[in-house]
Amino acid sequence: MSNVYVAMLRGINVGGNNLVPMKDLAAMFSDTRCEKVQTYIQSGNVIFHAPAKLGAQVPEAITALLQKRLGLKIPIVVRTLAQMNAVTVNNPFLTAGAPESELHVCFLADTPTQQSIELLDPHRSPPGQFQVRGQEVYLRLPKGVGTTKLTNEYFGSKLGTVSTQRNWRTVTKLLALMLGAT
Repeated sequence: MSNVYVAMLRGINVGGNNLVPMKDLAAMFSDTRCEKVQTYIQSGNVIFHAPAKLGAQVPEAITALLQKRLGLKIPIVVRTLAQMNAVTVNNPFLTAGAPESELHVCFLADTPTQQSIELLDPHRSPPGQFQVRGQEVYLRLPKGVGTTKLTNEYFGSKLGTVSTQRNWRTVTKLLALMLGAT
């Protein structure tokens, strides 16, 4: 039985750093026996089919291939179709009426502990706001992502896990692509 997944790589093809051609990235997923591989935009989003056991191994397998073939150590976060669907319906800022243009999601590789969540400063970068729900940090960034202190590095260090952010438009597009791939 094959499931649909999205893999989100952090920090590739941004500002000329960590350059990874999408064709090469798709080939790496195929090399690990993932099927129906497709990429979305240049920033490292890959939709693929795989059995559950393989889907769980993808972050480590692709990270190893990126290191071996390109000399890059790139964090990867994976979500299933059901998880991505839940992300889109559980956004507290969207349900409160915030403009979609202000919304972002920080995807975490692991579920943080309550103790680590309590280390987060809710006033770190006003007027930006965030809420941690499971393996996601929902962000409302009225001034945009460019000036906020609510970064992958901040959440990763405080929550003790790897993270990668996507804007709301990308989140909903990835879900649409995953639904289309079923």
